[in-house]
Amino acid sequence: MKVVVFQGKCIASGNCVMRADQVFDQRDDDGLVTLLDENPAPGQADAVRLAAEFCPAQAIQIEE
Repeated sequence: MKVVVFQGKCIASGNCVMRADQVFDQRDDDGLVTLLDENPAPGQADAVRLAAEFCPAQAIQIEE
């Protein structure tokens, strides 16, 4: 699994961090998504998929 985030689409909702805080974080200055791990461990895959699914801005892409 490879994760890609598009900061230009992000609306700083924080859904990704709530679902997968080992993979996503938010910048302190504006709350936009930052990617902590573009190749998360298999045990985090379900949480990352949920984060992508529930991102209101569709700012997370997953490549399998």
